[in-house]
This record gives sequence, structure tokens and C-alpha cells, in this order.
Amino acid sequence: MPSKTAIAGESVSSDFQTMKQAIVAIFPLSLAVVPWGVLCGSLAINVGLTPLQAQLMSLLIFAGAAQLAALTIMGAVGSLSSMFSSTFVISSRHLLYSAVFRDHVRKSSFGLRCSIAFFLTDEMFAVTCAYIVKNKRFSPVYALSSGITFYVIWNISTFAGIVAGQHIPNLEHLGLEFAIAATFIAIVIPLIKNKSTMVSVVTSGLSAIILSVFMKEYALIAATFIGMICGYLTKDKESINE
Repeated sequence: MPSKTAIAGESVSSDFQTMKQAIVAIFPLSLAVVPWGVLCGSLAINVGLTPLQAQLMSLLIFAGAAQLAALTIMGAVGSLSSMFSSTFVISSRHLLYSAVFRDHVRKSSFGLRCSIAFFLTDEMFAVTCAYIVKNKRFSPVYALSSGITFYVIWNISTFAGIVAGQHIPNLEHLGLEFAIAATFIAIVIPLIKNKSTMVSVVTSGLSAIILSVFMKEYALIAATFIGMICGYLTKDKESINE
């Protein structure tokens, strides 16, 4: 019968392997958002934030799209209510991510749930869901390891942008925002494995483009629900046909 020490050693070794898997999985996506982080850092400097304030924005908020939206509104001298409403709409997709993880972390400690919630990003969600599909289980170690890895690289990128923003003029005009679209494409494409997912992706994408003309602030949320409904209806049809 194995001793408690041996069992503990095996557990630590298993957790270490899980951490390595998470780091390897998230690393390509982390590198892909480096231009995005640089843009956030430089834009924060250009709108008048101090280097410390700019870095704290990434350290404490840790939401690239929301940060860019807030900085853009600040640069345009927009109202506080516009900033809050825009960042809320942009970040609302995390409600869906949280709903997916809810059953997996329901019995976890409050501290663990808060930690996973803080490090939850599009990239962490994507690689963790892929892990769940492959291993048929949720791993807090995997989720946190991927999230922390992404957090560290994001903040290093922000710091680089802060430094560059003080020495390179008009850095925001170099087209670094391409990283935003590239990152989401890299996340979504590998997940398209059936007809219903394809329908969901296409309809939500087209809806976002069309609705942004008529209801810019709420186009993202509306497109999300349209994509979900279309994907669900298509899945039902597939099940009936089977």
C-alpha cells in the first residue's frame, strides 16, 4: 500500500505536468496578444495616464478589449457613463464563460473561485475548454496556470508599450490592433468542428457587422444571442436527423 508521502509526491508531479501542459497551450495565444498589450500601454500614456496608472490598469483590470475601449473614450473626452456602459457590454461575454465553468467550480473554495474569475479571459477559457473536452474533467490547476501565464505576458507587453509610448510617437497608428482580430480568429477557428458551431460563428459574426450600423453599443450582445440561438436550433435539427 503506497504511503501518504508517495501519494502526495505523485499528486505534486501530476499537478506539475498539468501546469506545463497549460503553459504550452496558452503560450502561442499569449504571444499573439503582445502587440495588443503594447498598444494598450502606449495608448494609456498618450491619453495622459502616468506610467504607474497605465501599468495598474493591466494589473488590476486585466481585460484588453475593455481597456482599449475605456482608453479610447478617455482620449475622446467621453463621459464616465459611456465608459462604464461600453466596457460592460464588451465584457459581458464573460458572463457566458462563467456559466460554463459554474458547475465545475461550484464546490471549490471562495478564494479559488475568485482567482479563476479574475484570470478568466477569452484565451484561458478556450484552452481550458479544450482541456475539458480532451480529458473529460475540469482542472483548477490547468485553468489557473494558463490564466497566470497569460496575465504575466500581458503585463510585460503593457510595460513595453508604456516605455515605447514615451519614446516612439504615434505608436497607435502602426496597426497593432490587428492582433485583436487575429487572436479571436485563432481562438474560434479550432473550435469549429460541426455544423451547429459553424452556423453559430457565421450568424453571430454577420449579425455583429450588420447591427453595429444600427445599434453600435449593443451589437455585440445581440449578435452573441443570435449566434447562440441559431447554433442551438441547428443542433436540434442535427439530433433529429440522427
